[in-house]
Amino acid sequence: MVSAHPLASKVGIEILKTGGNAIDAAIATQLALAVVYPGAGNIGGGGFMIARLNSSKLIALDFREMAPGNASRDMYIDSHGKARTDKSQDGDLSGGVPGTVAGLFASLKYAKLPFAKLIQPAIDLAEKGFTISESEANSLNNLQNDLKKFNTMIPVFVKTTLWKAGDTLIQTDLANTLKRIRDDGSAGFYEGETAKLIVEEMKRGGGIISYDDLKNYKAKFREPHVFDYKGYKVIGMPMPGSGGLLLHQMMKIIENRNIAAMGFQSTQAVQLITEVERRAFADRAEYMGDEDFYKVPVKALTNEKYLQERMKDYNPARASTSKEIQPGKLVHESEETTHLCVIDKDGNAVSVTTTLNNTYGSRTVVGGAGFFFNDEMDDFSIKPGVPNMYGAIGGEANAIAPGKRMLSSMTPTIVLKDDLPYIIVGTPGGTTIPTSVFQTLVNIIEFGMNTEDAVGCLIHSMQKRIFLCPFVIVCKKWDMLSKNEVLLDERR
Repeated sequence: MVSAHPLASKVGIEILKTGGNAIDAAIATQLALAVVYPGAGNIGGGGFMIARLNSSKLIALDFREMAPGNASRDMYIDSHGKARTDKSQDGDLSGGVPGTVAGLFASLKYAKLPFAKLIQPAIDLAEKGFTISESEANSLNNLQNDLKKFNTMIPVFVKTTLWKAGDTLIQTDLANTLKRIRDDGSAGFYEGETAKLIVEEMKRGGGIISYDDLKNYKAKFREPHVFDYKGYKVIGMPMPGSGGLLLHQMMKIIENRNIAAMGFQSTQAVQLITEVERRAFADRAEYMGDEDFYKVPVKALTNEKYLQERMKDYNPARASTSKEIQPGKLVHESEETTHLCVIDKDGNAVSVTTTLNNTYGSRTVVGGAGFFFNDEMDDFSIKPGVPNMYGAIGGEANAIAPGKRMLSSMTPTIVLKDDLPYIIVGTPGGTTIPTSVFQTLVNIIEFGMNTEDAVGCLIHSMQKRIFLCPFVIVCKKWDMLSKNEVLLDERR
């Protein structure tokens, strides 16, 4: 069991020990993260789940946020034609219709335990409180000005004195919201009192999410994006999660280039990885978006001839710049996020990435409901050529439309070896997510590293804060699983 907070991981492990499967553990851990990891864990955001059940069934669940019904293509462009990224990133107007709760209940069909048992640890953590660390205290202290600026009702996270290590964070409003979800199911969030609190928050803060937006939200099961790499089967998310397709492009481009022989962190290997990533992201900006609204040319983008053509101008003796790299010519065919990985004794494997987008999302807490709301509207292309907060540029494929889901970089991934789960991986990190997962897989599969080294060298090379590193489980000893033991390999 791997997650971003030890208390949440403990919840997941206890669920496994009391008879739950990997889906049960993933649900309970997500709910616990919504309490103990408010900067990214959430019920006010969305995400994706990839799972491989012990029956060999593959699952891709999309509970990504979507644009409200009153959203419009140019809603963040002012009368002078200027893109107002402040409005797409801060406050109530930046929020998309949240999908996390719908995703939890959609995945429940594959769980074993009653939902009331899975949500109770989160309720207890919110109602009784938990002790915060020094880093958590610093994070909340740094947030104080934004909380006062963007909230119409003062949330529990605002404190007249500085937060310090050892303080207890009690979230009564959030506990009550979780109880409504426990008692009334998905309707306890998308209808009734919680929906009323969300809509009232929107009205006070200038947001546009309505009762109908909430009531009509649905999580979607999609066909997983699956490809082979040197005998491994890689399972990722399809659109609007760009990670699966980007990973497919990047892995296939290097497949026959013998990167292992170049040597880990050699000049040739680093340059090859960099050039591959540039080309994949150029294609992302031009061709990728919500497949329910835009026909993403997946087959063309993963065609072997096309991928090799993308590297035709690759020069091992000279580094290109991202500005030079343009989208490929297709032959048309007829900040902040968190992640968890879990595998149970029966071999059910789950990889889940969820997000509020920026750290603490819009920095707006829904008045009376106690949870942070996302600022995912910034993940749309609010104006062609204008980057979002992570530097990603987009166009028509990812333009705003009512009911559309914004393109995502989240890359929950499961790799099978001999048709059994071998690697379960994912990470936070905005637009660096697909490249971090890509490099982690290269480090493990090509350079033969263990999880500690594979992740540790990424932290060193990217100068990342440690909580932005990938979370990985490598399953090597299937005899352990038969003995009812829990595999634990936490990389934080």
